[in-house]
Amino acid sequence: MNQYVIINGALVAKEEAKVSIYDLAVQRGYGIFDFFKTINGEPVWLDDHLDRFYFSAAEMFMKVPVQRSELKKLLWKLMDKNNLPNSGVRLTLTGGESTNGYSLQCPSLLISQEPLVYNKALFETGIRLVTFTHQRQLPHIKTIDYLQAIRLQPFIKEKGAQDILYHFNSTVLEGPRWNFFIVDERGEICTPATNILKGVTRKKIIEHRNLHVKEIEIHPDELATTREAFITSTTKIVLPVLNIDGYKVGTGKPGNITREIWQQLMVEQKVN
Repeated sequence: MNQYVIINGALVAKEEAKVSIYDLAVQRGYGIFDFFKTINGEPVWLDDHLDRFYFSAAEMFMKVPVQRSELKKLLWKLMDKNNLPNSGVRLTLTGGESTNGYSLQCPSLLISQEPLVYNKALFETGIRLVTFTHQRQLPHIKTIDYLQAIRLQPFIKEKGAQDILYHFNSTVLEGPRWNFFIVDERGEICTPATNILKGVTRKKIIEHRNLHVKEIEIHPDELATTREAFITSTTKIVLPVLNIDGYKVGTGKPGNITREIWQQLMVEQKVN
């Protein structure tokens, strides 16, 4: 089945999609993006993702070339054309083609969609993390800069882990594509408060009427005594962290609080 993307309002076949080699995204890695999923043809938390997309653009002094209402029309146009009920949709705003390879010009808006199938079995498997000292540049903005995360892939593999948990100045932060939570010794749900990207799934958990979450500083030495840990993202929803730096977290199995949060979000998102 042919798939389509949208480039600056034009619907084109995926294979024909092009961007200038002089675009600042190519020349300097300058751009922002956001990503949401659809379940049974319905976008999940779309307005929250658009809020962050327009916020990120403003923080990078980039003007989104269409208003929010028009952007929604473009999204539905693409989703109707591709007919992918369960999918991931990515909005990318590039710096635009620059005459000198440095100055901001007119940004380009790219929208793509790919099939996305959620594997519930991954919850039981969980994830193994390794820590690394790093603070992302402009952490509150969802930029296309994943330089360090990609560079560290051999390091992650060498350590027998599956992903990396950043910390800096004795404070636990986040992963390259997800937020981090713990259930501490007192049974309280905690998540890092500052110098992170505030994810949409994270936001929904913090705002949930049945949960009480503390946004605080979490120190690396607390990881050894935490009862549970989990990560959150659009694609992973909630995923238990079972091992950090070679040491098991809690019992080394998904914890009860983590499971309850996961189950609540599964119901709310109507994941089959």
